[in-house]
Amino acid sequence: MRRNSNSEPAPVMPSSHQRRDWTTIKTLLPYLWAYKGRVMLALAFLVGAKLANVGVPLVLKHLVDHLTLGPGQTRALLALPIGLLLAYGLLRLSTTLFTELREFVFARVTQRAVRTIALQVFRHLHALSLRFHLNRQTGGMTRDIERGTRGVSSLVSYTLFSILPTLIEIGLVIGYLVLQYDIWFSVITAGALVTYIAFTVVVTEWRTHFRRSMNELDSKANTKAIDSLINYETVKYFGNEELEARRYDQDFQRYENAAVKSQTSLSLLNTGQSLIIAAAVTLILWRATSGVIDGSMSLGDLVLVNAFMIQLYIPLNFLGVIYREIKQSLADMDRLFSLLQQEREVADAPHARPLVIVGAEVRFEHVNFSYESNRQILADVDFTIAAGTTTAVVGHSGSGKSTLARLLFRFYDIQAGRITIDGQELRDVTQASLRQAIGIVPQDTVLFNDTIEYNIAYGKPGASHEDIVAAARAAAIHDFIVSLPEGYNTMVGERGLKLSGGEKQRVAIARTLLKNPAILIFDEATSALDSRAEQAIQAQLKEIAKDRTTLVIAHRLSTIADAAQILVLDHGRLVERGTHAGLLAAQGVYAQMWARQQAQTAPAAGEASADADIGTSGASSAVA
Repeated sequence: MRRNSNSEPAPVMPSSHQRRDWTTIKTLLPYLWAYKGRVMLALAFLVGAKLANVGVPLVLKHLVDHLTLGPGQTRALLALPIGLLLAYGLLRLSTTLFTELREFVFARVTQRAVRTIALQVFRHLHALSLRFHLNRQTGGMTRDIERGTRGVSSLVSYTLFSILPTLIEIGLVIGYLVLQYDIWFSVITAGALVTYIAFTVVVTEWRTHFRRSMNELDSKANTKAIDSLINYETVKYFGNEELEARRYDQDFQRYENAAVKSQTSLSLLNTGQSLIIAAAVTLILWRATSGVIDGSMSLGDLVLVNAFMIQLYIPLNFLGVIYREIKQSLADMDRLFSLLQQEREVADAPHARPLVIVGAEVRFEHVNFSYESNRQILADVDFTIAAGTTTAVVGHSGSGKSTLARLLFRFYDIQAGRITIDGQELRDVTQASLRQAIGIVPQDTVLFNDTIEYNIAYGKPGASHEDIVAAARAAAIHDFIVSLPEGYNTMVGERGLKLSGGEKQRVAIARTLLKNPAILIFDEATSALDSRAEQAIQAQLKEIAKDRTTLVIAHRLSTIADAAQILVLDHGRLVERGTHAGLLAAQGVYAQMWARQQAQTAPAAGEASADADIGTSGASSAVA
């Protein structure tokens, strides 16, 4: 009988700091024990199923003995053993019934554990810092989560429904053989079991490195495939479809070689297992047949022993699969639980309180910050955004402009200084209340693969359709939406790729308007718009920023000329500050930037110059 196939899932490559298997099991047990009543009832049904299963050969033995003619007996003395037949049928039915009841009772336990763990991991991933998500590989991580949750179900299934029942049945069978028959029956049975299990474990452990290689190469190929598909347009721009296909195929070629070695070693395992089983069954039947011949055993005893061996060795046929799957499930769960062990770089303090907005004054007090210890991003940055006013930040690419927005959202904690809102330091308030008070229109708008209405409503879940339409009108995108065949129900595609850059940015503006925050951040909010659309949006932005505390990260200097305060960043330091007129009069860095932009006569040329002076938004995002 074939126990395995090439389609079996590959185990996860364990990390260098792999938790011990028992530690992983102990981590899982509380999730299962939450339904202790169901667990105990399922175990009771399990024992009942095994008792019924062992009882079937016993009834069959008595049935055969009852129908066997002894010396001097005639066929006329035989009678139909109605009771034994009914008992046989009931035991057969009981085996199936108890097994299904066990499955029915325990299904809720397993699925609730999977759901609880998956939800806990999902929430924990959202609670991790931006640094973690910038470094992660989406394809590999999603595969870890998928395998880990599947591993929970597999581990419970294989241990509770395969290993434990087999152990119980082995104990019952060997106990009966010891009490009723020659000691050699139990010796042969126990010896074969020990040999079989030892051989299976040793060979399976030897095969593990083949499986690990398969898993590593599978994850690598999956990561590359997802990365390539996410960057579909870039692949098309450079005509590198074949390059991507070759890279993908190279990993799968190595996977193919590892899979062939795994299958070859599997054949060795299966052959060895079959040899041990065949030898044991032959020896058992030889002893039983000899007993029948010399009269120490009946035909019923022969049938009983044979049935016992069949019942024992059929589940043992799958021991290699089960052992490997359990090891795989433990490794899968280890990777999943390792995600839960990822430290929250930014966490709420025990004494954190909700942010209380009074006027929404924002202050950066001598802030020092760096993403890496050997590269300073902000150095002694000190400024105040007065409540209800607009402050603009300009500077060359890599000067740290976008980092100010990230710190205000507390995606990172600063190394020195303080950031406060209405005198409340960000580390003393809850992150949820802080981010609820701030709205942002980012330079790189990413949308969910859902409808336009869903993406706008994301700013305020549960908002009415009328509120969503009002926000869309304010963002000057309502007319475009209603011109679409599906209107607000139009799907935007993966990451919003079905919309143009300007359309995506206007959806982001509408989403922020719907949120109605006390503090606004415009991070190159109109960088993807043409000049005509930009003028219309700028008027709307100025209107919604009125009486709100607003931080504008500027690309085109003309868009922030009327800001109450303009900050000029250079290599993470504030080199100038003041109003537009004051900075022009100072004839410093800002004035030079302004002059270069104004020197361009054509709008397109002027935008190109601004890109060269200030840095493209993509470069700023990558560095800042």
